[in-house]
Amino acid sequence: MPKLRVQSFAVSLDGYGAGPDQNLKNPLGTGGPNLMGWFFPTRCFKKMHGGEGGETGVDNDIAEKGFVGIGAWILGRNMFGPVRGPWPDENWKGWWGDEPPYHTPVFVLTHHPRPPLRMAGGTEFRFVTQGIQVALKQAMAAANGRDVRLGGGVATIRQYLTAGLIDELHLAVRPVLLGKGENLFGGLDLPGLGYECTHHVTGERAMHVYLRRRV
Repeated sequence: MPKLRVQSFAVSLDGYGAGPDQNLKNPLGTGGPNLMGWFFPTRCFKKMHGGEGGETGVDNDIAEKGFVGIGAWILGRNMFGPVRGPWPDENWKGWWGDEPPYHTPVFVLTHHPRPPLRMAGGTEFRFVTQGIQVALKQAMAAANGRDVRLGGGVATIRQYLTAGLIDELHLAVRPVLLGKGENLFGGLDLPGLGYECTHHVTGERAMHVYLRRRV
């Protein structure tokens, strides 16, 4: 049965999945790039951005597996870009250039309508204004029997967790402290919501922790 999966979502030791003050120059917020220090050196990351080389190993293998079997993505609006409020125009097309790394339909949660946006490489951004349940239903239909990957950000993952809709979570826990920003689990009772930790794997630059919703 198709699943809603969180894959390769980086968090700090103190539980932050993004730093404060996200803007055009700091898409991950202040200090946020430190969270991705496990991913940037990998072959997977280099290949995604048209480069060559990169490290192999545990971190790379886990990053690559995160793209296997994915038929659609869901993103919060902040993961698509820094624009807030009504769309001033349709010029902003994401952080990734002409060919984003998704290569599937991507459902962007927003309060403000916008026409679908087709990009090179098979990515099509579809903007959903009716909430997380509708976005999941549409993404599951578009995935055509494959899994849906929930890309974040923190607020979006928290919404889906609270609703008990995430089947599996893979967190890349980085040995860094942010001190402030967006806390992933603050105030959430994960066991009460039906989640358990199944296993963990030590990578070169992160501890990979796996949670799942009890059936």
